[in-house]
Parts: sequence; structure tokens; C-alpha cells
Amino acid sequence: MDRTMKRLILLALMTFNCTLVSADTLTLKAGHPESYVVKKGDTLWDISATFLNDPWKWPRLWDVNPQIANPHLIYPGDQLTLVFIDGQPRLVRNGANEGKPHIRKTPEGRVIAKSNAVPAVDLALIQNYLVQNRVVDTDWFAQQPMVLAGESPSRHHVVGDVIYIDSELPLNQKLGMYERGREFFNKETGEALGQEAILASTGQVIESGKVSKVKILSNYRETKAGFRALPMEDEALMSAYFTPKPAELKTPATVLAIESKMREAGKLNVVYLDKGTQDGVKPGEVFSIYRDGEEIVINNDGQPVPAIERTAYDNVVASISSDRSLKMPDVYNGKLLVFKVFDKASLGLIVSTERSVRVDDKLMAPDSLAFRGQ
Repeated sequence: MDRTMKRLILLALMTFNCTLVSADTLTLKAGHPESYVVKKGDTLWDISATFLNDPWKWPRLWDVNPQIANPHLIYPGDQLTLVFIDGQPRLVRNGANEGKPHIRKTPEGRVIAKSNAVPAVDLALIQNYLVQNRVVDTDWFAQQPMVLAGESPSRHHVVGDVIYIDSELPLNQKLGMYERGREFFNKETGEALGQEAILASTGQVIESGKVSKVKILSNYRETKAGFRALPMEDEALMSAYFTPKPAELKTPATVLAIESKMREAGKLNVVYLDKGTQDGVKPGEVFSIYRDGEEIVINNDGQPVPAIERTAYDNVVASISSDRSLKMPDVYNGKLLVFKVFDKASLGLIVSTERSVRVDDKLMAPDSLAFRGQ
């Protein structure tokens, strides 16, 4: 192999290696501060978003920091300073006694309630959804114990009321009363993805028998006859916090439905995804949201015609002539954080938006260059 060829191969390898390093480098946001004082209500996601274009990479912003061995244990009032270690940005917490005279004191611990530590993502935003809606098998849901009536003659039952369930249930068992919601299907294949179960109330079995009595302890909406009683999901099995990480799906997911049944969703709204555990989706994964690019038709005069101005003739031309029809690039909408996953569907919180999110919008592994809408 001659010297020129060796140089070309070496140059190609160096270029490829640099590309990989560049792709894995933390990118600081333009105009970022040099330091930051943690405020009440902050999350690690929020703090990282102050410094990074890609907040889901927040663990790498702290990972070589000896002062913050556990970044979940920073508290309001702590001052963080941006430094560079081996060329990479890192956050360190300023020492409490830095620049102050040393005073000998009896050793004492820093007693702060665990609930005051800064979480990865503020669970208060999504806490209600963690134990609310579920997506279950349609046939299974139809076979679950049913609310028959209540001690009160009213058709609508609320906190404090006692209701009757058509099953012998374990005494003291905690239950959720769920209303039958929408049935979800894969738009392309027609595959059934599950039945939406909407939590109306929670209660506890106070008397067991062929018809059991359940006292309602909390409610999100009124409970009615016909609702199904399901064992409450064990919150202890769920993560205490969510560590955002980029989704790894090879095939894009789509927005299956909007939880509130509105036509469009925005920041901090909840949506259903058409992928679940069977597809490899996990809680904490972040997706980029995209709207399908518009299809432009070139008319007989050689002029582009947008979709809203197309005639029936233009639509025919678009369907039969690829030369006369051009699809525009997909439009970036924002970011979504998955917080609850079912067999074939998931629930996600929209954490940032540049425009409204709609059903059928695409969900893809995030591109760091596309992170906007903070």
C-alpha cells in the first residue's frame, strides 16, 4: 500500500473518530450562566436546561464531580458553578465555608427532609397520572368486578359513600373504580392496543361477601354503576424519580390520543403513545415530537400549491404523479417524557413545545440539534 493511500485511510479514521466524539459532546446553551443558585421547585432537568441544549444528558453534567456524588441530594440555596474538566462542562457545588474563617464546632449532620432534595423531574407535575389512567386488555377489563349501586339512592357516588361491588373481595383491599374509556388501535395495522381505563375514585373493602361493600376514600370524578373495580397499582413498584434519557426506538412511535380528549395538546399535557413494553419503551425515555411535513403539488403552470389551496384535480395529480408532488421536511414540535408504560401503549408528558401537538404526530429518538422550545 503506497504512502498516499495510507495517509488517506489515516485521515478518514481520524475524521470518523472526531465525528463520534463530537456527537457525544455536551453542548452548552448560548448565553448560559457561569453559576446558578438552586431555587425551591427546581428539578435536575430544569437546572440542566439552563446550561445544556440537551437536558436529558444531565447525569453527564455531574458524573465526575466529587462534591456531588449523588446529584439528587442538592437543595434549594446551594450554589452551583460551571467548570471544565478534561474539556467537558461539569457542575460543582460551592463549599459552604469557602472563603470564610474556620470555626471549630462540634460535628453535626445536615438535617434536611428528604422531600426537599431536588428531583430529576418534578413528580408533582405528573403525580396524579401515576395512579390514574391505565391501558388494559379490553376483554380482561370487561370481566372485572362491577359497581352495582350504593347505599345512597343517588346515581353519583363521592367521598364517604359506600358502594356495592358484585364480587367477594378481600377485606381491607384497596381498589380503584375505573370508567371505561376509549379503545385504542394501531392506525396502520388495525391491531388492538388496549382499553383506556379512567380512574374515578379509590376505596377500601369494608365488608366482604357475594356483594362486597366498598367505602370511597378519594375521588377524581363521580363514581357510577357499571364502573369496574380494579386493585390499585402498588406505587412502591414505580420509580421514585425519573431520569430522562433519549429513547432508543428504531421505528417511530406516534401520538395515539390526547388524555384530555382535546384536539391539540401543549406543554405539561399528557398524551398516549402507540408503543409500550413490547416495543422496548421504558419510563423516563425522551422523544422528539414531529409533525408530518406538508405535501406540495406543482400545478400545470409550474407553481407550488400548498395542501390548503389544492383543488380536487391537484389531489389526483398528487396521487398519481411523484414528479408533481413533493413532501416537505417534518416539522419539529417539542419533547415528550414517558412516565408510565403498558404492554402496547404508554403515557407521556409533553415537557417542551414550539407548537401544538396533535394525534398522529411522530415520536422519534431525540436529535440533540433539534432540542428547542425550553
